[in-house]
Amino acid sequence: MKYFVLFTSLFLFASCSSVQVFSDHDSSIDFSKYNTFAYFKPEIDQVKISDLDKRRILKAIDAEMSAKGLSKSETPDLLIGFTTQAKEQIYINNQNNWGWGLGFNPWFWGPSFNTVSTRTEGTLFVNIIDATTKQLVWQGKGRGGIQENYKNRDERIALFVKNIVSNYPPTE
Repeated sequence: MKYFVLFTSLFLFASCSSVQVFSDHDSSIDFSKYNTFAYFKPEIDQVKISDLDKRRILKAIDAEMSAKGLSKSETPDLLIGFTTQAKEQIYINNQNNWGWGLGFNPWFWGPSFNTVSTRTEGTLFVNIIDATTKQLVWQGKGRGGIQENYKNRDERIALFVKNIVSNYPPTE
């Protein structure tokens, strides 16, 4: 039983640490022409997360875009916005101690036990818009777990953003 709990804990920890990343872009765009960016405030203002998390996301985007050679500007080539979604995942573990068959133990008879755990799976969309045409040219999406009581939210959010923005600019 203790090995099962250990394995389950390790599995949940590993699944919490991973971020699934996807991106899409307009293949007719020459991304090398973009050198500056600013934030698309109307989109960011609509996101229903705490202002602390918004600032964490913006700080992480700043760092990643700067690392890619883009700089902030009052007259940007790109506008960057983001949106979020959250979905509660419910996990049910049913342990039945009444059965026959493989692994039968006659000294371990007893009732069934069910354990229920939940985890919030969040999705962060990073939207990059051409400032001149106001058209979406690139979108990145990262999906993974983050808990309300996560000890270092700065690091977790920075990891999300880093993984998402790693696909910008697209290589084709």
